[in-house]
Parts: sequence; structure tokens; C-alpha cells
Amino acid sequence: VQLQASGGGLVQAGDSLRLSCAASGRTFSTYNVAWFRRAPGKERKFVAAISSSGYSTNYADSVKGRFTISRDNAKNTAYLQMNSLKPEDTAVYYCSLRIYSGSYNAHNFGSWGQGTQVTVSS
Repeated sequence: VQLQASGGGLVQAGDSLRLSCAASGRTFSTYNVAWFRRAPGKERKFVAAISSSGYSTNYADSVKGRFTISRDNAKNTAYLQMNSLKPEDTAVYYCSLRIYSGSYNAHNFGSWGQGTQVTVSS
């Protein structure tokens, strides 16, 4: 499965963006999907995850209540709705598939696609 993230851009603080993660391949619906982000000079960090069925989600504390992850398996696509954006949300956002069970460490995820840049100005 190959992933392609899109939907990033330059916005002002308080604005919203919706990121999309389009997947190729027929097995997308069998994978848990996660979004990570990498801010300049920092490590890639977990943002949100959704189970293969879409019924279970998990979020980093820094985005709880502002971001919503969802998926449409019929379209082989996952989404990240980002509201009330803050300058500290500025990063390259990546979607990925859970490969190994365990924590939300990036090492347990794979099929990293090309990220999409989100820049939030104050």
C-alpha cells in the first residue's frame, strides 16, 4: 500500500485545514492509520490514529479537541480535520499504516508517504 498526503497549506492561527491521505492497493481497509508530524528541527511525533474499521480513534494530548481523524475505506482515504490551528502546529504532516503492535512510536508504522506542509502564522 502506498500513501499520499495532501491538503496542507499556509493559514492563520485559528483557521482550519483538512488533510487527506489517499492509499493505493486493496488492503488499506485492513490497516490502522495514523498521522504524524515533524516540526523543523524536531523528531516525527504522533498526532492521531484510527482503527481499520474507523470505530476507534486516539489523539496526542496537544491536538485533542481540535483535530479529528476519520477514514472512508470505500475511497481508500483517511482524513485529518484540523481546527483552531496554532503556530505550534506548523510541521510536515505524514500519514502511515500500523505495521507492528505497541506504542505510537513511528518505528511501529510504515508505508510513509510524501508529507504535506502545514504552516500556521500568528
